[in-house]
Amino acid sequence: MDPDDERLVTKEDKIEDVRPKSFRCEMHDKSGGEDGPPELKMKEVGVERKLLKNGGLTKTVVKHGTCKHPKSPLSGDEVTVHYTGTLPDGTVFDSTRDKEPFTFKLGVGQVIRGWDKGVKTMRKGEQAVFTVQPQYAYGKAGQPPGIPPDTPLRFDIELLSWCSVKDVCRDGGVMKKIVREGKSWETPKDSDEVKVNYEVKLEDGTLISKSPDDGVKFIVEEGWLCPAFKHAVKSMKIEEVVVLMVQPEYGFGIDGREAKDSEGPVPLNATLIVDLELVSWNSVEIVTDDKKVIKKITKKGESYEKPNGGSTVTIKYVGTLSDGAIFEKRGLHPEDPVTVTIDDDQVVPGLEETLATMKKGEAKDSWDLDGPQKIAAAAKKKDQGNDLFKKGKLFFAARKYEKGGRHVEYESIFADGDEKNDARSLKMTLKLNEAACRLKLNSFPEVVDLTSKVLEIDSMNLKALFRRAQAYSAMMDLELAEQDLKKVLESDPNNRDAKLEQKKLNKKQVAHRKTEAKLYGNMFARLIKMEEKESKQADKGLANLPQVPALINPAEVSVQGYNQRVTVCPSHAGC
Repeated sequence: MDPDDERLVTKEDKIEDVRPKSFRCEMHDKSGGEDGPPELKMKEVGVERKLLKNGGLTKTVVKHGTCKHPKSPLSGDEVTVHYTGTLPDGTVFDSTRDKEPFTFKLGVGQVIRGWDKGVKTMRKGEQAVFTVQPQYAYGKAGQPPGIPPDTPLRFDIELLSWCSVKDVCRDGGVMKKIVREGKSWETPKDSDEVKVNYEVKLEDGTLISKSPDDGVKFIVEEGWLCPAFKHAVKSMKIEEVVVLMVQPEYGFGIDGREAKDSEGPVPLNATLIVDLELVSWNSVEIVTDDKKVIKKITKKGESYEKPNGGSTVTIKYVGTLSDGAIFEKRGLHPEDPVTVTIDDDQVVPGLEETLATMKKGEAKDSWDLDGPQKIAAAAKKKDQGNDLFKKGKLFFAARKYEKGGRHVEYESIFADGDEKNDARSLKMTLKLNEAACRLKLNSFPEVVDLTSKVLEIDSMNLKALFRRAQAYSAMMDLELAEQDLKKVLESDPNNRDAKLEQKKLNKKQVAHRKTEAKLYGNMFARLIKMEEKESKQADKGLANLPQVPALINPAEVSVQGYNQRVTVCPSHAGC
């Protein structure tokens, strides 16, 4: 072993385990026991073990920790200990046993290297004796008068507690010290609504702001009070309690803030201390792409399944206006259940979209249907969409076609032969019908996407080529539109609609060329004027140059005071 190797000893180093067979860890053995966390199996009470391979630091466990969770402090965490330091002859040179415990930040050089490396192996409540060689203590200089030069030291350390300290924004602007660990593993997202309790103080303890007794609710991305809040809560778990140290750029800036209502003033460039508790939070999800339907989850569902088109669900709901006034409530009593079939327009579209995103109790959704049932469900949606299309309800017709397409989207579930062919044909029809609706609704990119998917199945589908050409033309992708129309007319030269669309396209191309010609004509005219102006300025500058002697040689002359290098032909030097 390299005598200078100071790596921590690990399990892979296969240190001999001299424990008796009765020594067990309740974290790994069902028979229980009180032998400490799993990582400390090899550290029997009273047995000295190397922590570094070079022997610069050893540890003897006196008492295992009381915390059952196998956690140790990390660099940057704030730890609180009692300790007694002794010299090799047993002389005590320092101790906290008769005074306040010692608190320091681990791994940042506030204590000797032996402490930084040793304390991070401890658990809460653990007591251990560390033998620290001089290179990890006070070195050759020592610390007179108490510690002689080049002296190994022994420290009896008890880890009373520790708080995790995190750099929330990774720039030192918001430092978070965890006072109480939260529950679960989830943390809020930008769109979620959180409820917090807080106190904001200056470094001298002056209270600046405090939440009401019942807390404060806000949307994470919108923040609260100062920028630090929205950054901090995204790193917190439910019921977590932290202390934040907030630098001015995440507080009230270099200008501070005047007193506001019941809140105190914030001085210039002030650092804030924030006690913050994440009481609860509700997930908020965007239901529709246009963000007109938003769902806030106030109670989580029991499973991961959600109803699809055709599912029958039982619900209860209360409908309110923006001012809180209730306009409808149903299903609140067991004898008055409300049963809804998804996609049958039994409730308003926004509520129907929301129901399709919710977790279910008992429902039979489309994933439970076999091939023929899926084809039947898709055909039903097509018929419903056709009825809506005839009535001019294009948006709702498009939704029916889209939902019908979901039933037949994946061909692998259908039996080979007629069943698969029927599903494929229905799939193309639904996408073409939806494309027709989207075209009238001016949703041209969606039309291109839908028709392109049809063309992946049937590359010469004339309806798909024609509708995609219309969408390309509307988006001024004239070359692509021309390519699609050319294919249609090559296949069906007498296609009247394609001929009319070609005439419209020709007019657009002529107008587009004229616009481009005018644009580039103006551009070139401006360039010509600029060149003429620069030429006149250059002629004027040359006219003012001093006359060059007739017999000058060499061919190049550098004229002082003029900002160009002028090349002069020797035969014309006297001109």
